[in-house]
Amino acid sequence: MTSFPHDVRVIENTFITMPDGCRLSARIWLPEGAENNPVPAVLEYIPYRHRDATRARDELDHPYIAGHGYACIRVDLRGSGNSDGVLEDEYLPAEQDDACTVIDWLSRQPWCDGNVGMMGISWGGFNSLHVAAKRPPALKAIISASATDDLYVDNMHYMGGCLLSDNLSEATVMFAFNSMAPDPEIVGDRWRDMWLERLRGSGLWVEKWLEHQHRDDYWKRASINENYADVACPVFAVGGWADGYTNAIFRLMEHLDVPRKGLIGPWGHKYPHLGVPGPAIGFLQEVVRWWDHWLKGIDNGIMDEPMVRMWRQDSVPPNPRYPERPGRWIGEPSWPSPHIENREYTLTRYGLDHETDPAAIERRELAVCSPLSLGMSAGKWASYAATPDLPSDQREEDGGALVFETETLAEPLEVVGLPDLDIEVSADKPVATIAARLSDVAPDGQATRVTYGLLNLTHRDGSSDPQPLEPGRKYRVRVKLNGMAQEFPAGHRIRLSLSTSYFPLVWPAPEAATLTVTTGESCLTLPVRPRRDTEDAALLEFGEPEGAQPPSVTQLDTGEHHWRTTRDLETAVTTLEIKDDQGEFVIDDTGTAMRRATTEWFSFRGNDADSARGETQTVRYLGRDDWQTEVETRTVLTSTPEEFVVTAQLDAYEIHDVHGKRRVYSENWNRGIPRRLV
Repeated sequence: MTSFPHDVRVIENTFITMPDGCRLSARIWLPEGAENNPVPAVLEYIPYRHRDATRARDELDHPYIAGHGYACIRVDLRGSGNSDGVLEDEYLPAEQDDACTVIDWLSRQPWCDGNVGMMGISWGGFNSLHVAAKRPPALKAIISASATDDLYVDNMHYMGGCLLSDNLSEATVMFAFNSMAPDPEIVGDRWRDMWLERLRGSGLWVEKWLEHQHRDDYWKRASINENYADVACPVFAVGGWADGYTNAIFRLMEHLDVPRKGLIGPWGHKYPHLGVPGPAIGFLQEVVRWWDHWLKGIDNGIMDEPMVRMWRQDSVPPNPRYPERPGRWIGEPSWPSPHIENREYTLTRYGLDHETDPAAIERRELAVCSPLSLGMSAGKWASYAATPDLPSDQREEDGGALVFETETLAEPLEVVGLPDLDIEVSADKPVATIAARLSDVAPDGQATRVTYGLLNLTHRDGSSDPQPLEPGRKYRVRVKLNGMAQEFPAGHRIRLSLSTSYFPLVWPAPEAATLTVTTGESCLTLPVRPRRDTEDAALLEFGEPEGAQPPSVTQLDTGEHHWRTTRDLETAVTTLEIKDDQGEFVIDDTGTAMRRATTEWFSFRGNDADSARGETQTVRYLGRDDWQTEVETRTVLTSTPEEFVVTAQLDAYEIHDVHGKRRVYSENWNRGIPRRLV
């Protein structure tokens, strides 16, 4: 869109000075005349370089919000983009303190009326929650998308005490971002000194994350679930079923004691107006409604609508790529919802039995030791809309799992909420993993994964102080599955699949373990929602996606994207290659050329847990005229039963027409980190 209620002017860069003298780089969008008629301010505060890397998204969002009467500010964290300093880790106390200083600065600007909101997705969704818990006086409300209240329990590092491969992927993202150079048009001649300071000082974050394998103070320091009461301002929490962060929305709705709303669509790790799988919605219109209510005091009815809106998904054939997910919007007045009832299904020899008295079901002991290949059809922990990164047909996985199914459903069944599995299990090793998958099985046998859960069984009593298993001893454990909203049609079946491996989504246990599950003593609980067609049909419809005009970009190289699995029958090595090369392009209004390319490989040999390997490589080019820089990173993760082994290298270059490509910095890492029941 190009027409808004207010004309907007842009301040390309302003430096905001922190108490210690560090300057943070900010880009600002102001409604014309705001100096004479002050407006509320909206802050987005992330490390992803507003001058170049997020410029396209920023240009869609912030001019739109500013055009509706808000001052919008995009600030690069200390040590990122064109801000001073070195960024050494995620969500540090200094990051939160800086944010409070920025919010105070905003509230005192002549164009701000003293009211500030904060919003963001992913890192920006996280720190919106963190800063809300700090209670800066001017912060009146937040919007948190694709984020979590617990950095350990629901994050891309660990899940159920299991190490996620996305821990390596996220470390790679930050390794690349932290190594990129500041822009001399903004910071001047000191850009090279700033760049070298970052190259030397940012470090290899995957080391830190592997050093904290349990839920210790490192994770608790920025987990607001340690005390939900710290958050005193209204919260709008947003996510998508194809993302990895939806569970936190249910917890925030249940435990916060402030005005709050939750929104979950079919999307991956994207804002809802850019959401894939679709349907995308007019999310920026909802953003403006939220800010109008909480920053301008306009009674627009937004808080009279259901607390939680969810896209209840219809049944679809399995596919790692969906442009759209059919379904419909449903609403609940509160969470937990008074309309949802738990239904228990007891595990039998082959089935999930809802009708029979569990006491009458025969107790059997069923054993499973899954092949290491089980998981190659799992997709990513969080879909970044870089499809095909969604799960494939689960029949390819179920041959190596224990499988339990309902009878064919006589009527449709709507499951909305967080299922869990209460299971009696033993293992023959001191460390073992259980992966539980819930699938929608069509009459022709195709199986679409709907949700899943993971548990490192040493974390059966919590993740702060895991304890090894006593081989052969039976334990009663609870496996929490991710939230869902799905209709299972009549004629379909619901399948529960249990396996001991799920690589590469989850790093393998130190040794292949055999699990023994007791039927009759184990139970799957599904949150069942009766149809409420009249109430759901009365929900206010979302508008079509809107946004401001995206920046003009000249594409020089289209790049390449693929997911490919290969298996060498002679060596028994299976490899998943994920290539995300976004090509090279020029941002026309700044003349800045960029190239972003990342390749990941996950491989293993046969059923040898010691052969599991993850490797990532990145290239980041940034240049304009006689300023041209390039950074290459490589990280490799392997393991033995006793330790994780990380090797990495970083090379930074300046490129000159006369002298060619000259390396200005290089560093190598080689580190073993003891495994602690992971």
